[in-house]
Amino acid sequence: MKKPNNRPILGIAMGDPGGVGPEVCVKALSEQAVYDRCRPLVIGDASIIADALRFTGLGLRVRTCVSVTDARFAHGVIDVLDMDNLPIETLRYKTVTAAQGRASFEYVAKAIELALAREIDATVTGPISKAALNAAGIDYAGHTEIYADKTGTRDYAMMLAEGSFRVTHVSTHVSLREACDRVKKDRIVRVIRLTDSTLKGLGIAAPRIAVAGLNPHCSEDGLFGWEEEREIIPAIREAAAEGIDAEGPVPADTVFSKMKGGMFDAVVVMYHDQGHIPTKLVGFQYDEKTDSWGQMAGINVTLGLPIIRTSVDHGTAFDRAGENRANPQSMLEAIDMAIALAGSSQPGSG
Repeated sequence: MKKPNNRPILGIAMGDPGGVGPEVCVKALSEQAVYDRCRPLVIGDASIIADALRFTGLGLRVRTCVSVTDARFAHGVIDVLDMDNLPIETLRYKTVTAAQGRASFEYVAKAIELALAREIDATVTGPISKAALNAAGIDYAGHTEIYADKTGTRDYAMMLAEGSFRVTHVSTHVSLREACDRVKKDRIVRVIRLTDSTLKGLGIAAPRIAVAGLNPHCSEDGLFGWEEEREIIPAIREAAAEGIDAEGPVPADTVFSKMKGGMFDAVVVMYHDQGHIPTKLVGFQYDEKTDSWGQMAGINVTLGLPIIRTSVDHGTAFDRAGENRANPQSMLEAIDMAIALAGSSQPGSG
């Protein structure tokens, strides 16, 4: 529901109250440039956002909203759709609690509800704790699975992005043993299609997609496995027959360097760590001397949904929560990506 001035409305689920989610929200929304490009609405607890403003010393104010129409979207005042889930006296920074896990889930569910109702144009999510969800009896592996279930989506995939460095996953939150079993032709084809569609939605007219192998050296003609010959190569051929520029399989020990050098626009990876490790190596920079993260770049996008969802690409960082030490860079990038997808001709691709 784009407004007349063409700034999309973003619903930002603030994440687990005990983590750094509220902090990165307020730090991101302290920047005038965010309001120049979108209309942000935090979905969470107003009292917890107010506490984040207290310990960050940002000098902003909170406006409590009960609906999207209550928001004013003016820099200097953070609009919060107040779920009133967690009394401030029960807030426990750095701690996994069932109450905080349930609250974080309900923020996300509300964001999805508003997006499906077209009251907001896109959703952005702060970090949640899988342990806290589990403590609350909520059986989801993470945001991606929540969104898929709540939107009734079967064909979806996770993309991580840091600038032009993009990876899309065939599988994510499963054991490594199960991940190998999920390397199947039909799934790989679907992920290639979703990747191609999303890149086109971002303005890349002719996306170049590499498909990583599963086994060392792409199995060396079957010496180290058979997945490349039986599943990955047939998938690439099918995608190519549809007009998609898909190449591979490319050995995982070289494909990311090739993408970073400009050879590809994205890499389809076979499992969680195959994609997460190189992306976070590119986007995260820890400084031992200052015991701080000088850079926390990179975002997470769920492809194939009927609504737009982007997210930070870091966790709750319980060890640093409530200390004014969190870097909002990933949240700012997630907001930027949500704006880009909301303005694309394929809004459902995100």
